[in-house]
Amino acid sequence: MSQALELGRHEFQAYKGRRKVTVVGAGNVGATCAQELARRDYADVVLVDIKEGLPQGKALDINQSGSVLGYEANVSGSNGYEETAGSDVVVVTAGLPRSPGMSRDDLVTTNENIVKSVTEAAVAASPDAIIVVVSNPLDAMCHVAKNVSRWPKERVFGMAGILDTARFSAFIAWETGASVKDVTAMVLGGHGDQMVPVVSATTVGGVPLRNLVDDDRIEAMVERTRTGGGEIVNLLGTSAWYAPGAAAAQMVDAIMLDEKRVLPCTALLEGEYGIDGLYMGVPVKVGAGGIEQIVELGLSGEEQRAFEQSADAVREVVSVLSTS
Repeated sequence: MSQALELGRHEFQAYKGRRKVTVVGAGNVGATCAQELARRDYADVVLVDIKEGLPQGKALDINQSGSVLGYEANVSGSNGYEETAGSDVVVVTAGLPRSPGMSRDDLVTTNENIVKSVTEAAVAASPDAIIVVVSNPLDAMCHVAKNVSRWPKERVFGMAGILDTARFSAFIAWETGASVKDVTAMVLGGHGDQMVPVVSATTVGGVPLRNLVDDDRIEAMVERTRTGGGEIVNLLGTSAWYAPGAAAAQMVDAIMLDEKRVLPCTALLEGEYGIDGLYMGVPVKVGAGGIEQIVELGLSGEEQRAFEQSADAVREVVSVLSTS
């Protein structure tokens, strides 16, 4: 029997060494992501925030919940990046959240500066990491992280499509009375009101959605998906955090566990879908190397036109960036 097999759980973790994930931003989204990752129990988590006491307090709380839920990942809070050194994945959630009446695009100037500074610090501490961007406006912030890090596009991408698809899937499950587990959906394009729910690729238990739901009801679900973030902002007075945090954690799972999942993520397109030099939400295969393949769907003519319109909207926001 090998030495590792003879060791108890705690000793084995020390023997093999835990891997590390850093979450930048200890607000609602970042803390939710950190908790979801801790519950997975495959890596330690460092929660970073400039506000003194905030990441330390949330880390302590998450660690103590492990006594209830039975996970043993170590979550630490920090106001600097020394503890993040050697991270496998860095999740960037830092930035101002939306308030009622504010679009994601309104955030671009302020959050560009924030994402720029945290990316510089994170890549210096963890030069071999993969960056997952969550900060809004998401598509534009991916450009900022890519330009600042100068890393390959495979290692810098964003969380948006998983969240948008989750919202679309929830609405479909409610409309059809089916289990959300049986809903297969895909939302592409920019992470904003011009996103493109791909109805032609949407099924419930393998049955095309159009066979189950009238077109006017489908259009209502599509529109609610596009404005889903704003709906929550209007109710809460701030951005959503449970679903975004869980969606970011799912991306980290795919990377850390080399799952080869095909997930809708914000990736830098270089000719795919007829778009060049722009971060857009598309299905990609995610594994240990980050984005390992961009999957091109056969869109209908209407969906392709909507995707191109979404690209135009993203270009408009990206053009405002000082790093564009």
